[in-house]
Amino acid sequence: MRRYQGRVFGLAVHYLRDREEARDATQDIFVKVYRGFASLEPGRPFLPWLLRLARNSCIDRLRRLRVRTPEISVPLDDAHELAAPGLGTDEVCYEEARSQLLYRALGTLSATSREMILLKDIQQLKLEEICDLLSLPLGTVKSRSHRARLELAKAVQSIDPSYGA
Repeated sequence: MRRYQGRVFGLAVHYLRDREEARDATQDIFVKVYRGFASLEPGRPFLPWLLRLARNSCIDRLRRLRVRTPEISVPLDDAHELAAPGLGTDEVCYEEARSQLLYRALGTLSATSREMILLKDIQQLKLEEICDLLSLPLGTVKSRSHRARLELAKAVQSIDPSYGA
């Protein structure tokens, strides 16, 4: 659990966009992992199985939340853990600003593009693992990934036109 809790929590934060809901979801996910571990096929990698379970659990939780409340609107900026305060180096400040810009831009992406960036670039899954996780053909995953990166680049440029110049 300790090995994967950060990844599962990060995935939950991105889907749920609420830290408290993500904490609750992460606990529920690990209970499901404990109960369903026997269903993991021998020889199959654990991480894609875990992330599929986490993704599906977050989607189910979102459906339940939408039934209870009209809209959950928490800025994605609040969902990102920043570097430890007080270090005072220029590099830490630069990284914090860069992270905030990235997460603001992620918040403007379509759900499909945000999911692709999350799985491929943040969770660092291989394309084949994403195919298995989303039950999509490899070509579809490749094209969605490419489009998501282009959409993210445009979003970053629209938020901060000086970035990358």
